[in-house]
Amino acid sequence: MALEDKGLVYVYTGDGKGKTTAALGLCLTALGQGRAVAFIQFLKGSS
Repeated sequence: MALEDKGLVYVYTGDGKGKTTAALGLCLTALGQGRAVAFIQFLKGSS
């Protein structure tokens, strides 16, 4: 089964900065290569 058929999931976790930037950079790279991209971000609540 080819990579295009299976897909990939990347999960960035941890303290500190740079996770969103890294994920967006990877998304832009994939889009530039003509791949389909979904970006999902979970945010902390106010409580």
